[in-house]
Amino acid sequence: MGEPAGIARPRARSRCAVAGVLTGVPLCLAVAAALCGCQTVPWITEPDPPPVANPFYSNVTSFEGAWETTVDVLHQYGFRIPPGGENRLEYVIETEPMIGSGVLEPWFGDSVGKRNRWESTLQSIRRRVLVRVQPHETGGHLLGVEVIKEKEDVAGAVANSPGGASLQEYENGDRDFSQFLGQTGPAAWYPIGRDFELEQRLLASLRDALHP
Repeated sequence: MGEPAGIARPRARSRCAVAGVLTGVPLCLAVAAALCGCQTVPWITEPDPPPVANPFYSNVTSFEGAWETTVDVLHQYGFRIPPGGENRLEYVIETEPMIGSGVLEPWFGDSVGKRNRWESTLQSIRRRVLVRVQPHETGGHLLGVEVIKEKEDVAGAVANSPGGASLQEYENGDRDFSQFLGQTGPAAWYPIGRDFELEQRLLASLRDALHP
């Protein structure tokens, strides 16, 4: 299928912080690197597969086989499953939220299409996947995918914002050092809808993995 094997990676960073780090990098070099990488990366160069029903029916009769194949596909896309994320009694697999990959990370397939990839580059976006592997009365299984997309609500300025972390000589009294130490509170995330493009990619990958 041209999909990379699952790779463990730390992704808990804010796009605002990344933008600050890249401030000194010429934009032309960043764009050129992204375009060069996109020419050989199947996540971007491959055309969209035909739509897949959600849920779709698989004639695989082994529940264990359908379940483990689903877990393998999620790992191939870089999603991690936390302890308790596999609920076999409810037939549901839920992943940890994963920060969206940007244009300089074309080898990861969670950001489908140029619009989603640029959005994940310029903003803090994360995705969480729920897959239902439901046994069917005919002996097969129904597999449904739901991808929840969330955006970060940054509470206050980040530590590397220009100007915000500068102390003026005429300032007196208490000074707010949170500009130097980072955000004063934990980041909040709010849902912005479902990612239907990624749902279709996952459904197609599941179908192909179950019916090679």
